[in-house]
Amino acid sequence: MSKAAGAAVTLVRNATVLVTVGETTFLVDPLFASQGALPPIDNTPNDRRNPLVPMPEVDRSHDAVVVTHRHPDHFDDAAAAELDADVPLFCQPAEADAFAEDGFTDVRPVEGEASFDGVTLHRTPGRHGHGELAERMGPVSGFVFEGEETLYLAGDTVWYEPVAETLARFDPDAVILNGGAARFTQGEPITMGVDDVAAVREATDAAVAVVHMEAINHCLLSRDELRAETEGVSVPEDGERIEF
Repeated sequence: MSKAAGAAVTLVRNATVLVTVGETTFLVDPLFASQGALPPIDNTPNDRRNPLVPMPEVDRSHDAVVVTHRHPDHFDDAAAAELDADVPLFCQPAEADAFAEDGFTDVRPVEGEASFDGVTLHRTPGRHGHGELAERMGPVSGFVFEGEETLYLAGDTVWYEPVAETLARFDPDAVILNGGAARFTQGEPITMGVDDVAAVREATDAAVAVVHMEAINHCLLSRDELRAETEGVSVPEDGERIEF
């Protein structure tokens, strides 16, 4: 495993990223299914099978796993089968029992914060959409990784006051956003679109990168569109590593 000081993020695919802080690497939201192995997300503008793209060739070595929430594009059966059963796995308290039922033996639900190998993890709030739809989408979380550098991974959320409060509280060096403007046939987007990303860019001096794009059928905002409509934002390709 590559070890480096500071912080780095490797986008694997969709929201699956490798977050390295100091010498510790966390695998976040593993989606390991082969291209087209999963059905399309229901009630969406197209019926393409997921994931839309293949898994890139990237070293997925890690010290621990973090799952922001158990929607199938953030944790799937292929990941459950491939991951080591005894890997330290950090998650929302409400989902800890489900991971234990999957056979994981070192499940570490994070109520407020937890520590691992010199890194403090803070679980942060998220709102997966707007209004009643956000309520139906269930609980979601972000995580702040605080070590030699501080990195805020917002998870599946739109821009709202608790995101601004998290930025103000932790003053991160880097921010990872889930973009794609994912949506159903009715209602507003449930992940960040151009305006949400621009609001984050305006609210922080941190480096900002956007993932969760062009991999799942209901994510309609393309990388090229986001790049054209924003400034000072990194939009990595699958398999790309960003160092902070």
